[in-house]
Amino acid sequence: MQERQYPATRPTDVYLFGTCVIDLFLPQAGLDAVRLLEREGVTVHYPRGQSCCGQPAYSSGNPEQSRDVARAQMALFPRGWPVVVPSGSCAGMMRHHWPELFKDDAALSRQARELSGRVYELSEFLLHVLHVHYPAQPQADEAVVLHTSCGARREMGTRGHGVALIDDLPGVRRLEHVRESECCGFGGTFCLKHPDISGAMVADKVASACATGASRVVSADCACLLNIGHAAQQSGAPLTVEHMASFLWRRANGVPAGGEGQS
Repeated sequence: MQERQYPATRPTDVYLFGTCVIDLFLPQAGLDAVRLLEREGVTVHYPRGQSCCGQPAYSSGNPEQSRDVARAQMALFPRGWPVVVPSGSCAGMMRHHWPELFKDDAALSRQARELSGRVYELSEFLLHVLHVHYPAQPQADEAVVLHTSCGARREMGTRGHGVALIDDLPGVRRLEHVRESECCGFGGTFCLKHPDISGAMVADKVASACATGASRVVSADCACLLNIGHAAQQSGAPLTVEHMASFLWRRANGVPAGGEGQS
């Protein structure tokens, strides 16, 4: 993976691509992402017409439908501001696959390539562009495990960003487990087409996370969180889930677990 060059100066404005999963299931994570960015003095612009990055159609083998969705989204980010995405898999789709989708259309190919260079996963942006640091706040110590989606880990290389942000938080211990690098079993339509295999994969993930003694999974990918959280709840496992944006906002502001800002 080619090393990315980051801006030398902080941007004053960004677009937020909220993702359809956050919009429909975990809106608090999107609000907390906005608050984290605004905390650093950045103005956040949220185009109202945004919906999906096109990944579900793309990963299901329907490039034409994916192109239709992506084409509508690309028009929403006309200015040269960074596009911050609180999901590694959606950011990977936008950065790596949008240019491929439009490679045979000269005008749209240029637009897709230009936009892809402005796409950042949230934790990547916080760490390498805004250089955030969250001082200690009076609150209880926590032990957590990190989950990085397959797309975020392998396409965006964002596991290291999450590790760095969590490890810098006072009072937080990040515990590693033996199945951390494995898929949670969601995989978009994979969990619908192969529910038994998907269920076994997420059960292994939950058991491995619980074996560390941690009671919380933190991830920057909502679909994985929904899958892991539901599996833990159904099995009675003592494991809660929280989006990275909500976790960082909560710890940075001394909010106890279960308080304001938790998704």
